[in-house]
Amino acid sequence: MDLLERSSLLDELSTVLAATSAAGHVVLVAGEAGIGKSALVKQFAHRHAGDTRFLFGACDPLLTPRALGPLHDLGREVGGRLAALLGAGSPREQLFAALLDELDQRSQRQVVVVEDAHWADEATLDLLTFLGRRMERTRSLLVVTYRDDELGPDHPLRAVVGRLPRQAVRRLDLEPLSPAAVAELARRAGRVADGLFALTGGNPLLVAEVLAAPDADVPLTVRDLVLARFSGLPADAREVVRLVSVVPTRAEMWLLEGSSTAAVDAAVTAGLLVAEADTIGFRHELLRRAVEGSLSAIGRRELNRHVLAVLIASPGRGVDVARLVHHAREAGDIEAVLRYGPEAARQAAAVAAHREAVGHYRAVLAGANRLPGAVHADLLEGYSIECYLSGLSTEAVTARRAAVDLHEAADDRERVGAGLRWLSRMHWWDGNRRDAEATAARAIAVLETLEPGHLLAMAYSNQSQLDMLANRLEAAIHWAERAIATAQRLDDRETLTHALTNIGSARLLDADPAGRADLERAFDVAVAAGLDDDAARALCNLGTISAEMRDYRQARDDLDRGLAFVQAHELAGYVQHLLGRRAQMRLEQGDWIGAEQDAQAALAELVAGGARMVDGLVPLGLLQARRADPAAAATLQEATERGFATVELQWTAPVAAARAEYAWLHGDDDRIAEEAARVYEQAVRAAHPWFTGELAFWLRLAGALPDAPEVVAEPYRLALAGDWHAAAGWWREHGCPYQQALMLACGDHDEALLEALALLDGLGARQAALRVRRDLRRRGHQRIPRGPIRATAANPASLTARQIEVLELLADGLTDAAIAARLLLSTKTVGHHVSALLAKLGVASRHEAVAAARSRGLLDAKTGEADAQR
Repeated sequence: MDLLERSSLLDELSTVLAATSAAGHVVLVAGEAGIGKSALVKQFAHRHAGDTRFLFGACDPLLTPRALGPLHDLGREVGGRLAALLGAGSPREQLFAALLDELDQRSQRQVVVVEDAHWADEATLDLLTFLGRRMERTRSLLVVTYRDDELGPDHPLRAVVGRLPRQAVRRLDLEPLSPAAVAELARRAGRVADGLFALTGGNPLLVAEVLAAPDADVPLTVRDLVLARFSGLPADAREVVRLVSVVPTRAEMWLLEGSSTAAVDAAVTAGLLVAEADTIGFRHELLRRAVEGSLSAIGRRELNRHVLAVLIASPGRGVDVARLVHHAREAGDIEAVLRYGPEAARQAAAVAAHREAVGHYRAVLAGANRLPGAVHADLLEGYSIECYLSGLSTEAVTARRAAVDLHEAADDRERVGAGLRWLSRMHWWDGNRRDAEATAARAIAVLETLEPGHLLAMAYSNQSQLDMLANRLEAAIHWAERAIATAQRLDDRETLTHALTNIGSARLLDADPAGRADLERAFDVAVAAGLDDDAARALCNLGTISAEMRDYRQARDDLDRGLAFVQAHELAGYVQHLLGRRAQMRLEQGDWIGAEQDAQAALAELVAGGARMVDGLVPLGLLQARRADPAAAATLQEATERGFATVELQWTAPVAAARAEYAWLHGDDDRIAEEAARVYEQAVRAAHPWFTGELAFWLRLAGALPDAPEVVAEPYRLALAGDWHAAAGWWREHGCPYQQALMLACGDHDEALLEALALLDGLGARQAALRVRRDLRRRGHQRIPRGPIRATAANPASLTARQIEVLELLADGLTDAAIAARLLLSTKTVGHHVSALLAKLGVASRHEAVAAARSRGLLDAKTGEADAQR
């Protein structure tokens, strides 16, 4: 197979493969549909077939994708332990580990190819993350192909790419063929090349289809090209093509039983279908969709009914239940959807493909009114949990409430109580604390009328958690103790670890060191019971509360330990939470580079459900604000929208304090009070010493603090008493230079302000230093240090290294999304960098920024020309 203009890419793949002798790698092969990604990978496999084992898995464009579809493909190829575990429905952790073990064999080089990852299910995306982070430990290569033009800013594959270790990743972008290559293909086909490049844009698939069409009246769309060829087939061959068109990706040969060999051969000879040993399909998904789209609604439904009937009649062939659901839905067979959909949802949920489980449940629930009430309620409960785990909190609440209504109609009090407890949790996650509290109380009231058991113990623990999160610490401890007593009597380890985490967290928040032992015990119980999420929650609370209470001596080790655990177990939500909290701690401890790295890494996780993004947005926004980065306003606005969508002090208080500081930095004293007052009374009612103290501090600076609060952390108590020097000393002793400078800057002595200025200049806090310099000038101080010189000959605009990277890619004509993919950042982060460099260069557009950068010598005059030539 001769691929034009792909030899350099093939050589690069071969080079990376050779490097796997030392360490494994990941190669991302990206490009638009029809650009030749699969052809490139197949040629690569052909080149190294003699000395390398290639394993192929593909993601399918089903209505709801197969959970771990590519892994099942790989299991069929390798057999052995992986196939056995897949057949037994084993936990996905075991499945992932078995594949990794397969790749860790040293006897032969191995390449795993996962094609069309833009269609990947949630569990497959987790598998790619799992493998990608561990490939360096093997001597294998992971190749992932995907359509980059189909990845929106929030496509989950972007998050996967962002989590991969940069040093192990190579990205290959496939470009369209040049006019010369298109002309060469036309010459080989005996056709005139005039206008062919303009018609196809150099897309290899389109070029091939145009060249396969008749000379006259060349159609302009893929659909027309395919149907022109399709219409020239014999009637029986057209029936074969129609049948294969309703089977996404590839059809098994046994699906064509009843079709003549001559008909199949005619479809293959015409170039519409490609036959392999056991399967047959179109050369490209675009071609399949062109034929499928030409079918009438009745014809398409009948063909899907035929495929469904054959699949159902072949139980020994290992047909994935998700395929049955796909064809049942396409056939409009509601009974089949009701029969197979719940199992498809269960299988997807079992491997944490939660979005796919949601899709299956939705399909089933559309016809569930014909089912018995108890069965309908079960489906609603399963759907609500999968929505909850997918970040679809509103849908989760609606479904669980409907399930509770059905149980109440059946007078099933046990199920009512269990449902109310879940509904309470879902209300809280949806930001509705009032209804969360009400349903929690109802759950306890209902379950206390029954024999005490696991459900009642969890209801007690749920109430404890709500109280702990609201800083009602005495009540939290009371309910946790009741839950623990019941759990110990029943040997209920799930409730025990949950309640121990609640009571330990409450005690730590109340400055009781016994809470640490409770959390350690909660972790041990969870690990022994195999409850990874509960184990993660215990460690997460240990680290974040230590940081929140400014126990710096313990917090760093606690956060690092928690991160190691949750990263090893691929618990992305906890990873985001802990990275954000560590970023805040590093910011306070003067490690601004580390803080920025952690904050950016937290935001790159792109976890469903946005509250935990606040943990990364707040330190990043503060860092930007202190450095006079124009992106600060947008970052803090996003933090505000996400944080105040909840009513939880752990997110609203840091946002309010950050916005108050932003107002102070810009001399807007009226807004300082407005921002700090937003949640000050809530912090006072919660008696949270640090949230209360920081907000009271900003209110005092604005002259808007009515009375000093009773419960306040030590450095803020000193500051509110007017002892700025002692407050600064507390922060200095605890290694927090910015807070030390802030306290000094509030004093009445010029010497203190000058000391603050030196600290701020040393940190690079330009905006804060500017505020102090203004205060010194207002006080009449004559000799104010100039501070660092911002402009230098090498970088007169004072752009950061990352901003220069973004600028160079802007010069190459890349969009924000393309830059994000290249630099493994989120699109929103790239937008912040673009806004910042526009402000620093004093221009209004990207084009002006590139021109200004070249005129100032920040860019080589030729930057961008290489891409233009490609």
